[in-house]
Amino acid sequence: MTLNMLAAFWAVSLLFVITPGVDWAYAISAGMRGRVVVPAVTGLLLGHLAAILVVAAGVGGLVASNPMALTLLTVAGSAYLLWLGVNMLIHPSVPQAGQAQASASWARWTLKGACVSGLNPKVFLLFLALLPQFTDAMAAWPVPVQVITLGLVHAFSCAVVYLLVGFGSQAVLQARPTAAKVVSRVSGLAMILIAAVLLVEQWLGHLRML
Repeated sequence: MTLNMLAAFWAVSLLFVITPGVDWAYAISAGMRGRVVVPAVTGLLLGHLAAILVVAAGVGGLVASNPMALTLLTVAGSAYLLWLGVNMLIHPSVPQAGQAQASASWARWTLKGACVSGLNPKVFLLFLALLPQFTDAMAAWPVPVQVITLGLVHAFSCAVVYLLVGFGSQAVLQARPTAAKVVSRVSGLAMILIAAVLLVEQWLGHLRML
């Protein structure tokens, strides 16, 4: 794996990271809760790293080639996103920077973040489709090591962007509770729409197989 290949992967990876999606919505929600941006982003990174390790171990190909396993992953991830989105619509986040956050709250935001990214089948399929293209079977490093290295580059980009999004939303919306509620509800609606699209894609796929 050459430096040029690593740089090319970083550029492609960054394009995906800076595109708003479920991870952005979760980071924004954390930003409006005050001191939970770091644990929330940590959870998102753990989910990404778990998906990277699955692909590096070769399990990703097995899951992707097994329609039932992929369906279960998609339904579980969609249901979780749907649950989060509905909760954000009903109970929109508001700025709470002045309130102390208990350690239990930090653990909960970390766990939720890991589920948001780890159960997102789009993240898994992205890694499965993208990472192998930037590996070289003839290189000195084994392919799984190359995949993990590329994954760490991607995780670094995620960390920088998501922290900026989380802390940026906190700074911008801190004195604007009404705007914060609107942004929170929009984020929740985005989660619901993504979950609905994933479920519809699975349903149409099954119809085509009948």
